[in-house]
Amino acid sequence: MLDATLLPLRNDRAVLRAMSLSDAGPYASGTADPSVREFAHLPEPEYTEASVTTLIQGEIGAGLRRGDLAVLTIADPDTDAFAGSLVLFGIEADAVEVGFWVHPAHRGRGLAGAALCLAATFARGSGFTRLTARTGPENVASQRVLEQAGFTRGAQVRDVAPSGAAVSLLPYAREIGQSPLQSTE
Repeated sequence: MLDATLLPLRNDRAVLRAMSLSDAGPYASGTADPSVREFAHLPEPEYTEASVTTLIQGEIGAGLRRGDLAVLTIADPDTDAFAGSLVLFGIEADAVEVGFWVHPAHRGRGLAGAALCLAATFARGSGFTRLTARTGPENVASQRVLEQAGFTRGAQVRDVAPSGAAVSLLPYAREIGQSPLQSTE
């Protein structure tokens, strides 16, 4: 199970923390970005500040308390402002899947790679030894971030995305063991 008592986590480029109600508006606006719509495979077709507030107060908070779902905020380390989302889900024995997206106003600063480093610390502290991820073959930016963070790509598969759509996906995995992920982004 994911151990929420380990949060927040911080490095020089990002903070990984539980979502707060102040994140609802920026989260909703970030999900309207065409790249997020195309690549994030979000479970809901549309998000509003009100719907995200309801999720934070409901399933997002409950999942973190249960330890089987962590929908987290990637925050700017200087301002603590919402900069993106990182989700840990799909727990299997010693592995947990990670997904992420960065708000368009915060791209190009290495936040995704820094957040993956923090996610590895969180997962390892929770007792996991492996992170997995899936991305579409056309999502070159996420492939690059994952590979720079030490993930190894597997063979393309047809699978169901978190949105429920059947899509072609590239699976990635990263053994996290006892040494921290080093982001080179």
